[in-house]
Amino acid sequence: MAAKFGGEVTAAAKHAAGERVSVLTLSDEKIQKFYATHVHGDDKFDVDSLFVVVENTLKHATHIVDNYVQGGGQSSTHGVLRDLLQGAQAIVEQQTDERAPKASFSPPLCTLKQISCELQCKPPGEDIAHKTTLAILNKLSNYSWEAKAMLTLAAFALDYGEFWLLAQSQSSDQLAKSLAVLRPVPVITKPAALQKHKKALIELNSLIRDTLEVIESIFELEKLTSYEPKDIPALAGIVHDVPVHVCQAIITVVACATQVTCLVCDEDVLLFQWQDAGAVSLRARLRSVLTKLKTQLMICKRQLEAVETHRRLRKLFQIPTEIVMVFQSLIFGKDDAHLLLFDGSSRTTVKIDVLRRKNVLLFISTLDITDEEIQLLRPVHDELKKQSQYKIVWVPIVDQWTDELRMKFEMVRGKMPWYAVKHFSLVAGVRYIKEEWHFKTKPIIVVVNPQGKVECSDATHMIRVWGMKAFPFTVAMEAILAGGRDWLAYIGSHIHPSIPNLIKEKKFIFFYGGTDSDWITQFTAKANALAADTLIKEQKISIELVQVGKGGKGDNSTILKRFWDGIESLFLTKVVGKPDDVTREVQKLLTYKSESGWAVFSKGSEVMFSGHSTTVLKALEEFEKWKVFIKEKGFEVSFKGHHEKVVRTMHRCSRLDVRAALGEVPEVVQ
Repeated sequence: MAAKFGGEVTAAAKHAAGERVSVLTLSDEKIQKFYATHVHGDDKFDVDSLFVVVENTLKHATHIVDNYVQGGGQSSTHGVLRDLLQGAQAIVEQQTDERAPKASFSPPLCTLKQISCELQCKPPGEDIAHKTTLAILNKLSNYSWEAKAMLTLAAFALDYGEFWLLAQSQSSDQLAKSLAVLRPVPVITKPAALQKHKKALIELNSLIRDTLEVIESIFELEKLTSYEPKDIPALAGIVHDVPVHVCQAIITVVACATQVTCLVCDEDVLLFQWQDAGAVSLRARLRSVLTKLKTQLMICKRQLEAVETHRRLRKLFQIPTEIVMVFQSLIFGKDDAHLLLFDGSSRTTVKIDVLRRKNVLLFISTLDITDEEIQLLRPVHDELKKQSQYKIVWVPIVDQWTDELRMKFEMVRGKMPWYAVKHFSLVAGVRYIKEEWHFKTKPIIVVVNPQGKVECSDATHMIRVWGMKAFPFTVAMEAILAGGRDWLAYIGSHIHPSIPNLIKEKKFIFFYGGTDSDWITQFTAKANALAADTLIKEQKISIELVQVGKGGKGDNSTILKRFWDGIESLFLTKVVGKPDDVTREVQKLLTYKSESGWAVFSKGSEVMFSGHSTTVLKALEEFEKWKVFIKEKGFEVSFKGHHEKVVRTMHRCSRLDVRAALGEVPEVVQ
């Protein structure tokens, strides 16, 4: 632990002992100068068992104090504490919430006695408190940071517990009565003294409990350091603060011990008049430390829970099980109280058992989903309604919910006729969804079979390109569809309702577009001239022009977006695996997305070639050079051959832009 908490000590810090500082108002920077006492040793003992003993001791001791203060000296507690100085462990009447140390535990008594000596009978004064803190840290220099805090608190508990045990037992046990006089217990336990110091005792008890909580939180943080740093990223920035927190805890223990000394001496002027700015600062600082530690622990535990959920889900998806069990673990985690879905068609709540023995399409998105993205699934939903073996469930992913987002959740959910997660805050497997299924910001559709096996980690692309022809939306079906050459028919159907008929009739078609309106005008004129040429007419060649979107202010953005979304989706269905002619053609076409102009020339659904504005326009302008080959080789072969010659003489770089939000975009593209 010493290697985990703390850092290198500067030369300036080694002179800290000679400085005059106030332990009540020390800044974190000044507390860090105490680090000079830490030598990263490896003195070890059973810290966990010592904590259990100290926790039991202080709980009973503070309880006795509470009873004395409230009852004017008549304690009603039933706890029994035996002498730690004899090497015994705390043995108390068992309570349901009380822990026990290991049976083999033996406390480090010599060290405890040394620290106890440093704490006892110190007169009030900030200089003395400062020197006492340094003396304790020097004696504990070879211990880890959490052990330093634990040993200091244990030494205090040894005295504090014994003192109040004697106070409780002095009326019924002669030995306790004699020892109480030596301690001197009667001074503080007299009704008049209790009344006089009532507020101080209450505040002291409160400070002791807070210190115990601070040290317990430090222990919990230490245990988390056994995990991989990547599992709990928040921990990296927290462990560096632990030495500061430990020093603050030790300073507080020293202050508490001095307060006890003042109380048993019945001093009128105490080290800490609890209304003092110094005392308020000490108490407020410890509370601040405690609040910070608990917040940090909560963040770390959430991150750890996400990791454990991720591992559990990986195992579940690898081993055939049952879809309801997998769905429950993914969406709801350990929360069994909200296993409900919202049925968008009946507007009612149903149990997740409706998914049992079903194939499930998990529609996963943020709340910023568009109406068009929702509409993508409507035809699928309408077809799947005709059979009972497939269900669609919307799973919203939100990092931090607000009242505004909850309202938006309800609004978006109202647009969907399928099932949706009813309780918006219970998506347990967010990390799994992001890491394993590569969810980013754009919606994905994960297909899971009745045994909980993932058949496709994202069917969005194949549904966008092929619609219900891609049913049942498995990887195997995707491979079959992606291997075909008729992809243009499905993408073209999103552009204009007449496209499927043109493709069916095997017409020659120019699909074209771009950002340069001048090029669009020139290309349209040249392509029309080609279609009207006498030779083309004689050969009964029919050429159709389909402009995808219109440049400038008249841009039909919806059609244009559908077209390029389809190309991107097709690219992603084919990019994994050995490249073929179709893959290369789609990839090349995608490089034209942001260019000034582009064109795709096809015969029916078969793409002859695609090209940049400059090469396609030049090939059209040079029609006279290649028209002579039409009768011999055919129109499409002649046109494609000449375009390839133009491309070789007009070399240009191509750029491929694919939105990272689309999911698993490959790092290397051939």
